[in-house]
This record gives sequence, C-alpha cells and structure tokens, in this order.
Amino acid sequence: MSQTWIILGATSTIARAFARMVATRGDGVVLAGRDMAELETIAADCGIRGAQLAEAIRFDARDPASFDPILERAKALDGTISAAVFVGSMPPQEEIDADPSLVDGTITDSFAGPARFLTALAPLLEDRGKGTVVGVGSVAGDRGRLGNYVYGSSKAGFHAYLSGLRNRLGRSGVHVVTVKPGTVDTAMTWGMDKLPFLAQPEKVAGDILRAADKKKDILYTPFIWWPVMTIIRAIPERIFKKMQI
Repeated sequence: MSQTWIILGATSTIARAFARMVATRGDGVVLAGRDMAELETIAADCGIRGAQLAEAIRFDARDPASFDPILERAKALDGTISAAVFVGSMPPQEEIDADPSLVDGTITDSFAGPARFLTALAPLLEDRGKGTVVGVGSVAGDRGRLGNYVYGSSKAGFHAYLSGLRNRLGRSGVHVVTVKPGTVDTAMTWGMDKLPFLAQPEKVAGDILRAADKKKDILYTPFIWWPVMTIIRAIPERIFKKMQI
C-alpha cells in the first residue's frame, strides 16, 4: 500500500469528495468522525472505488479519549501515513454573542482538538520520514470580521499552528499544507445569504489533493480568494473596523 490517509471529519462534504478521490487512485483511508453509520457507508463506497484499505473509526474533537484508538491504528499501518483534517464548527456569530459558552466548542472543533491530535501524531510521522498533513482552515482566519470573528479567530490559530508544524515536520521529510477555502456549498453554509464565489465541494477537494501532491505550503481555493484576501488584509484597521464585512 503506497499511502493511507487518516481523514478527520470524514463525513463533511469536502472530506467525502477528497476520500473518493484518493480511494480511486488506490490510497487507503481511515475515516474518522462521530457518525459511525455514515462513516461505514463512506468506507464501503471508497472500497468499491479502489481503496486498498477503507475503515471507519470514531473521532470527536471534544473527546481526547477518542484520539488514542486512531493513533494506535496508525502505528499498525504499513507504508506512508498522511492526515487530512476537515474538522470544524461555525455557529452563527449572533448565537455566540447570545450564548458565549459556544465559544469553547467552536475553538475546540476548529483548532484545539485537531491541533492536539496532530501533535500526538507528529512523532509517528517523523519516524516514518514521509507523508503529508493537510489542515483545512478558512479565509475567515485571515482577518477578524464582524460576522464570524469567533470562528475566524479559531481558524487563525489553526493556521499559525500549521505553520509551526510545517517548520517542525519539514525537517524530517513530512509536508504540511494549509488550506484556506472560501465559501463552499456545504451544510456549514446552507441557508446563508450573500455568498460570493461559492464553490462546489468536488472542486475544492480536487484543489486540495493537487496542492498536497505538489507540496504547496498554502492553498487558497478557489484561487480568486487569494487576491480578495490580499486586499482585505491590506485595508487599514481604522477603515476596516467601520466596514460591514
């Protein structure tokens, strides 16, 4: 087996598309998430598509006890181990403002939980001396915005973590890709108004796989978000704080 992907948050729409793509080329997949019935369905589909290994395993970013079985399974796998993190939650900012306790879950789902898991996985990747880590952040992490600053701050933290992890793991031959998607047609964005440059999950998943294969450091997907966020980051704070974006 050439490569096995540990996919966290594997029931997300983008993760499913990514899993199908790597399965088609013969990679193995360990699909991790909370909905075991759905994970088993996705695993069966990946097996039909050509995955040499397709397994489902429980993962909950808020439950560190769920990390150990995945780590033990990874140690038992032969060949190259790679990981792709699609975990995150984005309650509407107005709901968080009304109930500040939602801050904790948002940060754990979108940053702290995945970072804790990847930190535990890192020694195994270093020992193997190869592989890829894909961390899915968001363009929302590039600047704190009125409409989603708690979610954005969690992704900003995840971006910084991935940058440091890239520095660490790159010294042993493991590459880390930071992915910054814009708005994608997924359950997280359904029902929202005014979604510019809305992308399909399959398009984003394809961009992620190509970036991983080419060992890119940072990916904006769709690409239009790179110039858009370059402009947004350049706006002086005294102006930006008055804008309704």
